[in-house]
Amino acid sequence: MNVQKYPIQRRYIAKRSNTRPGLRLITGVPAFFVAHDTGNPGASADNHYRYFNALTDRSASAHVFIDDKQILEIIPTGTASDPAEKAWHVLYNVTTDNERFGYDANDAALGIELCYGGSINFDEAYKRFVWYLAFCCKRWNKDPRLFIPSHKQLDPARKIDCDNALKSGGRTLKDLIADVTVELQTLNGGNASGNPTTGSATSPKPVLPTDPAPNEPADFVPLPTEIALALIAEYVRPAWASARAADQQPEADHFHRLAVNLRSAAGIDDAGRKLASAVQLHKSNVQELVFRWLSPAWYRAKSAGDTQAANTAHDRANRLRRAAGLPEQ
Repeated sequence: MNVQKYPIQRRYIAKRSNTRPGLRLITGVPAFFVAHDTGNPGASADNHYRYFNALTDRSASAHVFIDDKQILEIIPTGTASDPAEKAWHVLYNVTTDNERFGYDANDAALGIELCYGGSINFDEAYKRFVWYLAFCCKRWNKDPRLFIPSHKQLDPARKIDCDNALKSGGRTLKDLIADVTVELQTLNGGNASGNPTTGSATSPKPVLPTDPAPNEPADFVPLPTEIALALIAEYVRPAWASARAADQQPEADHFHRLAVNLRSAAGIDDAGRKLASAVQLHKSNVQELVFRWLSPAWYRAKSAGDTQAANTAHDRANRLRRAAGLPEQ
């Protein structure tokens, strides 16, 4: 098994508010991965590095550009020692990403671009694109069938990527997800060959975003009101206040939405009144709450020998998982 099948080059563009603002992803690590294509047939990864390193007249960027010769990270992704940063690869006023994942893509996701056309060998670029997406899924324990939307899926009124580039090579998004799934099996030591498929009948069947992931229960259990309110009071509200004090409005808005989602999962409004029904919690919200706060709280309690506090953190994490229809751990 060759985990590092292709080298990853890292050459970061200069920090600039319209391309690389230098802000951390609000989820700490990437919550999902948006599959793009450049829309510039024949332009290589190096071409895009030079373009975004000099761009001053509009806000746009992405984290990674992949052609037939290299995988080039131009904004930190978290695959190396540098923590993942934001890029401007999906419009903020498009809400599909929020509805599907609980976050704006710019705040929580990597933008991964496939270079194509001209003298670029599609098959070689595609192999690297597939491998890099699988590598990211392995690194952050993501199911490619659930956590790799295309830009077109997030902004269908405006965008056709990455479907446009895939079509030029005789592939579809369904083929891409199937091929990433096979590649991930190889990275995880499975029996897959590791050679990208062309979406044949033997390829794994992608799970639609509305389907439960494999081995997950289909139903969710509403979050207990007292746990929702405790998480907001102990973690989310202080994070919101800190972001406001630092004039970090996107981060403050995120924490406000997180509090709203927790209340909705408990079936209450912001005044504590009962709603008609509870709403299933976003899986990505669970991941953030556990990764950012509950897991560190559990480790601190264990180190201090505080069994009660450790059990409280563990129980809260499992209650969150149940509220998202996830299995307990």
